[in-house]
Amino acid sequence: MTADRGYDATSFVQSLWDEYAIKPVIDIRNMWKDGEATRLWPGYDTVTYNFRGDVFCHHPETGEAHSMANGGFEADRDTLKKRCPAKFSGITCDAQATCPVAAGIRIPLDTDRRIFTPLDRSSYSWDRAYAHRTAVERVNSRLDVSCGFEHHTIRGMAKMRARCGLALLVMLGMALGRTRQQHPEHIRSLVRSSA
Repeated sequence: MTADRGYDATSFVQSLWDEYAIKPVIDIRNMWKDGEATRLWPGYDTVTYNFRGDVFCHHPETGEAHSMANGGFEADRDTLKKRCPAKFSGITCDAQATCPVAAGIRIPLDTDRRIFTPLDRSSYSWDRAYAHRTAVERVNSRLDVSCGFEHHTIRGMAKMRARCGLALLVMLGMALGRTRQQHPEHIRSLVRSSA
């Protein structure tokens, strides 16, 4: 389920996965009131994370930080795997032999259910899934603004469904017409003729 940060709430994010097995892809708000950019990971001196769920490995001597690589989600353990950036991202690290996180770490979702979700917020998969939400928002905006549903006088759910359905059919029909005419560059236009 994709949604904007207005739906960012721990109870909502948690219930989506725990009760319905739906992976939440919801933008996050910065709820850290203390002004910290990162927090130390419990049990490790060289691992930190930020409010967006990015996990960083720090060089034990220089303190240089690198994003840890994503290792996927383990559903049976409800944990995210994070891997050493030197092993999986091609970064050179002279402390790799003695680093306590060289083998990687597991992050239980229960650490913070808002920040750590089954689909890792710092992964490309999360970015791709969230990009679909913005596409839907563009269609919603067209319905509101271009089709006039933002300021309407329609009464009754059945009438509203019928008119929204007709508006969507017209948009799809215009896109299909432009595709058949081999004008894909005009597929999103609502004013250009498709004939």
